[in-house]
Amino acid sequence: MANYIIQKSPFIVPTTDGKLIEEHFGIASDGNKNISIAHMVAPPKWSEPFQTPEFDEYTYIIKGKKQFIIDGETVVLKQGQSIKINKNVRVQYSNPFNEECEYIAICMPAFSIEKVNREEK
Repeated sequence: MANYIIQKSPFIVPTTDGKLIEEHFGIASDGNKNISIAHMVAPPKWSEPFQTPEFDEYTYIIKGKKQFIIDGETVVLKQGQSIKINKNVRVQYSNPFNEECEYIAICMPAFSIEKVNREEK
């Protein structure tokens, strides 16, 4: 048995908003409840409802820009920048810009729809 795992077929999360979510490690892809690692591409003008996740979320921007509204403060990250948002903090993620945003998201413990606590639109 190998002491490593190479993820060759991440779980593609079905979405209805044009966002690509490829979960490489996490609950949906390999059953890991401690961490999730996903490659994301948010299309221009994309946004999610506000949420108060029960997990820490780290984001690293590969290409483009991404906007975060964190407890009322607007933060914009650009290529090469990263951020950690602590669990139980109200946040909204969006890409109000004219180019897509590619990024990596890491959640600890792993992302789950039951722990994201999205607000109704």
